[in-house]
Amino acid sequence: MIVRKISALIALMFLSIIALAQSNSQFVTFINQKHSWVDSVFNTLSPKEKIAQLFLVRAHTNLGQRYIDSVATVIQKEQLGGLVVFQGGPVRHANMFNQYQALSKVPLLITFDGEWGLGMRMPDSTISYPYQMTLGAIQDETLLYQMGREVAKDFNRIGMHFNFAPVVDINNNPKNPVINFRSFSDNKYNVVRKAKAYMDGMVDGGIIASLKHFPGHGDTDVDSHHDLPQLTFSKERLDTLEMYPFKVLINEGAPAVMVAHMNIPSLDPTPNMPSSISKPVVTGLLKGELGFRGLTVTDAMDMSGVKKFFPNGEADVQAIIAGHDLLEVSENSGRAIGLIEQAVKEGRIQQADLDARVKKVLASKYWVGLNRKRVINTSYLYEDLNRSSAKHLVQRLADASITLLNGNNRLYSFLPKEKTAIISVGTATAQDFEREMSARLNDVHIFYVKGEETREQLDKVFKDAKEYKQLILAIHDSRSRPRSELNFSADVNKMIAKVAKRKVITCLFTNPYAMAGLAGVEKSPSILMGYQNDSFMQKAAVRAIFREIKPQGKLPVTISDDYKNGAGI
Repeated sequence: MIVRKISALIALMFLSIIALAQSNSQFVTFINQKHSWVDSVFNTLSPKEKIAQLFLVRAHTNLGQRYIDSVATVIQKEQLGGLVVFQGGPVRHANMFNQYQALSKVPLLITFDGEWGLGMRMPDSTISYPYQMTLGAIQDETLLYQMGREVAKDFNRIGMHFNFAPVVDINNNPKNPVINFRSFSDNKYNVVRKAKAYMDGMVDGGIIASLKHFPGHGDTDVDSHHDLPQLTFSKERLDTLEMYPFKVLINEGAPAVMVAHMNIPSLDPTPNMPSSISKPVVTGLLKGELGFRGLTVTDAMDMSGVKKFFPNGEADVQAIIAGHDLLEVSENSGRAIGLIEQAVKEGRIQQADLDARVKKVLASKYWVGLNRKRVINTSYLYEDLNRSSAKHLVQRLADASITLLNGNNRLYSFLPKEKTAIISVGTATAQDFEREMSARLNDVHIFYVKGEETREQLDKVFKDAKEYKQLILAIHDSRSRPRSELNFSADVNKMIAKVAKRKVITCLFTNPYAMAGLAGVEKSPSILMGYQNDSFMQKAAVRAIFREIKPQGKLPVTISDDYKNGAGI
């Protein structure tokens, strides 16, 4: 127990020192200043090692030791600038970080896609916060600031420095296949409020945060992981809508911006030119017109959206020509470094420009404390990353997001002692909502509808359920990511519509856009929008039904003419 307390105290002291150090200097100002540590490190680097500082290599611990060792070989040989961390486990990750840092001449900048925290890549062993669209329903932004601080604690504890979050894309296309629930809202002002709170929390906690995906990926119907989306909007439209959050948050001190792989003729007429490697977009627009002086980073360079028309390493060269400071996940970093070195010799890239970017990356490492050697202590790591205070905050966020639609009469007239039927659609077994309701109700029967039942089976469920005095309809989307459409059969949808006409409380644990495809569900006297199927949202719905909390969330997106952005009782 004494050892545990000492370990916790040491970790707390380290985090306090880092946070205090960073609070004394704004990140963007800091990385554009001269620092003796930066110069001393820079002067030890060979031409290839300088270029290598601009590359972030993919890292996993779920693909076996051979994969881990293969990345170690690349890091040792090429002396790359940092990592982009993907799936695995926290202890394995920390051990990998220690191994890789020991091989690096310059400490590695370790980055991660943690839009909803470490659980985005490690869902089975770390905490997942609500998705950004769920957070968009919250009316108290201080909760998102607290979330940012908690996420920063996790990053610092495990040895990571840079979170590719928040997403500031405005999701004005409900069928967007890649952003969707990852966006805070379809309202640009709501996006700015939520993103600023989350960003500020992370930066105040001592880590780098990155806005993404510039100049705005919210109104696309193509996933840039698989192809190159094209935005045909005018520059005026982009300037007033898609780019609005970026402009405001850059003025608020955003540390970094990730640029998306999209073809936007109004910004760069070059055929098939992805915005991520476009000099008019990165240098002309982002750095020039918007005056951004923080870190620019590409989206992953192994995505089809960028390599389709610029294969064999040319995309990497174009990214440097465009003006980027960091390249994420090159297909072949060794090849890319050689091509960039050749481009410098040919005059396509200016050495002075390259050197300035290397020094910005080194200054970023200095800002996060990488001038001091640190070995990650794996003792009690799992416990530290799953602390009760963070879990409590997750539930507070869920409680604050739950949204009541239509009316409150049915909700507030619910009586725990009455005979109650629950029809749970989209699941064959009890989830936390059903378990919690069963534990709290005196007389309850749960009917499970997986979604593939025959009309006769569904008719029996409806007939039996309507004999109960109280009725609750729970709709679950048990897929790993909530989509805009549910894949229930036509017969199931008809049963949902019939149930909704009765005196029912409907709980939707699904993407809010999916409600538009449930014709008739709007007839429900009371609807609790839960946004996602996670346990914390199901518990929030239970708490609302038992009047332990008052639903205060507002719809962050427009679902239909009847359910517009801001709806909620």
